[in-house]
Amino acid sequence: MKIATFNINNVNRRLPNLLRWLHAAKPDIVALQELKSTDAEFPILAINKAGYGAVWRGQKTWNGVAILARNTEPILTRTALPGDRNDDEARYIEAAVNGVIVTSLYLPNGNPQPGPKFDYKLGWFRRLRSHAGKLLKQDIPVVLAGDYNVAPTVSDIYPTKSWDKDALIQPKSRAAFKALVDQGWTDAIRTLHPTKPMFTFWDYKRNRWPRDAGLRLDHLLLSPAVAPRLIKAGVDREIRGEEGASDHAPAWIVLS
Repeated sequence: MKIATFNINNVNRRLPNLLRWLHAAKPDIVALQELKSTDAEFPILAINKAGYGAVWRGQKTWNGVAILARNTEPILTRTALPGDRNDDEARYIEAAVNGVIVTSLYLPNGNPQPGPKFDYKLGWFRRLRSHAGKLLKQDIPVVLAGDYNVAPTVSDIYPTKSWDKDALIQPKSRAAFKALVDQGWTDAIRTLHPTKPMFTFWDYKRNRWPRDAGLRLDHLLLSPAVAPRLIKAGVDREIRGEEGASDHAPAWIVLS
């Protein structure tokens, strides 16, 4: 089973890129983020034609998450992260596919920091940790896939000081990610590639893609019930170099 997470950065604008990648990579499950599409505008017909069923939660102009499943329909289990009834941003969706619970999560960016947006990011992390803890107690196969908007360590960002004030690498952001993983989750990419950068994001500005000035922001965390099945992991970084590409590349794992 091949599971990927891909911040598509506007699913309709990048639809040709997405369809080419689906055809070439043939992932069984895909978590998409930043649809930047309403529910009605989500390109379900094109995705169905490519051989995928889907569940999604859209939002006009920004956010939006979806889960695609190859040759089957995902069974929707959640369309929002619990813990705040007033949070109406489309940042979390969860579904069961072939015996595995998979999320597509789009954690808040948090900039500028300090301030309300950074507080929202840390609060969202606390809610995610609470919900993730409940999933762990069920002792079921779970993959927390998505764009966490955190580069967890210095190894997850190119050598630079230009991001020092950014919410993506703040000590509190990194501590929140570590606290989540320390519940008992396995960081799949880092487990199989402990020393390589494995970047998943290259900003459009300052020529960052050509000079490989990237960050690892997209993660797949595995519950103990599924972690022993991990056999491969990687990043399809060449997708970032395509014309009209998202500023992210798909990260993926293969389970036995």
